[in-house]
Amino acid sequence: MSDKKQINFTIIPKDDDSVPRTYANFCSIAHTPFDFTLTFCEVMPLSGEDVKSAESERVVRAPVRTKVVVPVQLIPNLISALQEHTRLFSDSYAKQDWPKGPVH
Repeated sequence: MSDKKQINFTIIPKDDDSVPRTYANFCSIAHTPFDFTLTFCEVMPLSGEDVKSAESERVVRAPVRTKVVVPVQLIPNLISALQEHTRLFSDSYAKQDWPKGPVH
């Protein structure tokens, strides 16, 4: 017989003003068999020089703001939470005329 007990609990983030808030408008995703890495970047409007460089190189470099590594087991819940919050957002702000297309 096992001596293990199951305890149900809810995790609530503890707000800490010393943790910086980071803005990102682009996310690239990579994975291994064990985890997903979400790399958040900030893509700024391109200058004329940036556009010329992008035309020739077909690359735009964006500064990385943060990387978050998430275990594979968390991904289905993350997807569900994002879908639910997207639905709630749409229900709350559906009447507003938001711009279409990419953010950057």
